[in-house]
Amino acid sequence: MTKYIFVTGGVLSSLGKGLAAASVGALLECRGLKVTIQKLDPYINVDPGTMSPFQHGEVFVTDDGAETDLDLGHYERFTNMTASQVHNLTTGRVYQKVINKERRGDYLGNTVQVIPHITDEIKAGVLRATGDADVVLVEIGGTIGDIESLPFMEAIRQLRLQVPHGDAINLHLTYVPYMKAAKELKSKPTQHSVKELRGIGIQPDIVLCRCEMPLPDELRRKIALFCNVPKEAVKEAIDVDNIYKVPLSLAKQNLDSLVCDLLKLPQGKPDLSRWENLEKVINTVHPTVDIGIVGKYVDYPDSYKSVSEALNHAGFHNEADVNIHWVESAQFENGKNLHLLDELDGILIPGGFGSRGTRGMLQTIKYARTKNIPFFGICLGMQLACVEFARNVAHLVGAESTEFSDDPPHKIIYKLRELVDIDEMGGTMRLGAYDCVLKPGSFSARAYKAPLVSERHRHRYEFNTDYRERLEKAGLKFTGASPDNVFVEIVELENHPWFVGCQFHPEFKSKPFTPHPLFHDFVAASLKARTVKEAKAPKSSNEKETVS
Repeated sequence: MTKYIFVTGGVLSSLGKGLAAASVGALLECRGLKVTIQKLDPYINVDPGTMSPFQHGEVFVTDDGAETDLDLGHYERFTNMTASQVHNLTTGRVYQKVINKERRGDYLGNTVQVIPHITDEIKAGVLRATGDADVVLVEIGGTIGDIESLPFMEAIRQLRLQVPHGDAINLHLTYVPYMKAAKELKSKPTQHSVKELRGIGIQPDIVLCRCEMPLPDELRRKIALFCNVPKEAVKEAIDVDNIYKVPLSLAKQNLDSLVCDLLKLPQGKPDLSRWENLEKVINTVHPTVDIGIVGKYVDYPDSYKSVSEALNHAGFHNEADVNIHWVESAQFENGKNLHLLDELDGILIPGGFGSRGTRGMLQTIKYARTKNIPFFGICLGMQLACVEFARNVAHLVGAESTEFSDDPPHKIIYKLRELVDIDEMGGTMRLGAYDCVLKPGSFSARAYKAPLVSERHRHRYEFNTDYRERLEKAGLKFTGASPDNVFVEIVELENHPWFVGCQFHPEFKSKPFTPHPLFHDFVAASLKARTVKEAKAPKSSNEKETVS
């Protein structure tokens, strides 16, 4: 019988419900249980695909082409689950389904209401995500008290009553602030948050308190008393310096044992060895490698969450501490400030949409190419690498992407619909997993150690294969393509320490225990470049100018 854990949050947003859910899932997997995790998002957008990265962070993409909340990235990184369309359900998608049913007459003329029709659709969405999992964690986005989350709260209240007693629990993440003036932690926000939760009919079984320091025993008793839970059910989600320490932090408090007890699950001893080994790696001092992420959304790092995590994963396995520099590309327009890139050991240009900042990215790519700085271009980064090479090496004056110019002299990158029949593609974007055939001996083939790979995509522009032969003659290597050779997937420069551009998003498949091969080798190349640079550097105490 499948068990359910409903994860809610209170007091304020960004407490880390996604990380909490992912960490609990990881601990249950260490006990041999099969886990899946779902995110219920109260916003009215159908999915986050059209939302600004500055508002919502990155869009995480699944194998089946779903554009989802970034928390699904945490779920996949911390557990063995593979997310899909059913693992992210929004208010917009729920209402869309209900309205479509009403238009078809499925409700037989009945008045369509929030209860039962909207709540029934939410419950059906949760059950669709269950599959053959032993435990399903369901995270409800937003904060208790938000008006838009009420239908989701009502749905999980009903669902808990519908499943057998002992098959569902509620875990509530809240905030215990530290008042510097009073020099004490305050429980009142937590009390009010749980009161609000109980007011809509949900009694938490576990109260997980986000805090900066350990909860005193007296305060834990107070929270237990006012929140109507046993003292043993009040746990702390204390701040850590690395998110991959969270599972062990919770395990030390026996949170997973409590969950198993409440859900009547087997209480065998968990195998935490791989998390313990990872923590040892994190705590070990390693050589530092400086990687610059040169992009247009760098003021909000969550816009590139999977990219930064993939770099950290690669650092773990290269025994290197990756120091990420968030670099605004616009500062390099017209060739200005490029000397600031000299302090970087590797340069990464991630995906993005629109023309803003691309001139600075082109200058950055040229600098990395000519100065032999390891370079990794992802999606937009790969496309701009092709444009830069076409302009400055193949001498194709006016080479451009039609994303930025309607009718350039040389359309190096152009819309998907110009390459294939858009009706057959079912949309304007190439989304989800596609196969890629690798050229033997290339950087990519050496990284993957396989002739064929599958990677996730999210883009609407492609390389124009009419220019493939001309760029190949000029020295650009096309080392990855779709099995039918229609889509260019990977480009490389041969006589370079490491220069790779890929049309797909490898960051979505990287995990702390299995870093993505391209990220692994990019960090390795950057680390090697740093070693070479340090060997050549004169003995001097002069400080470097900081890139920003």
